[in-house]
Amino acid sequence: MAARNALLKHLRVNARPVPPNPSSVSLSFVHLLRRNFSEEVRGSFLDKSEVADRVVSVVKNFQKVDPSKVTPSAHFQNDLGLDSLDTVEIVMAFEEEFGFEIPDNEADKIHSINLAVDFIASHPQAK
Repeated sequence: MAARNALLKHLRVNARPVPPNPSSVSLSFVHLLRRNFSEEVRGSFLDKSEVADRVVSVVKNFQKVDPSKVTPSAHFQNDLGLDSLDTVEIVMAFEEEFGFEIPDNEADKIHSINLAVDFIASHPQAK
């Protein structure tokens, strides 16, 4: 106990006494989870409209794309005339823009701006 108190004083951590009632312990724990964990999880996803704007910007800046053809629902091959290598390069540009690696099996499924926005907005590592 003395070691614990010395450690807590050294770390400057204020320790609360344990509540005597077991039900209040579970309520405190639930409150702690709700307050800390859920805010971090909810806060870790980007706003979908922000993602859409950034994705459209990345696609418009791709040198093989006519910016006037880029719409939020544009398909990379059908609407923008990109081939499979161009699509890989676009996905790599998304990785650079949003700061995380898109696994190959997921990258193969991204064929349009809508699909890119949905995937990136739902990914917790996107920045």
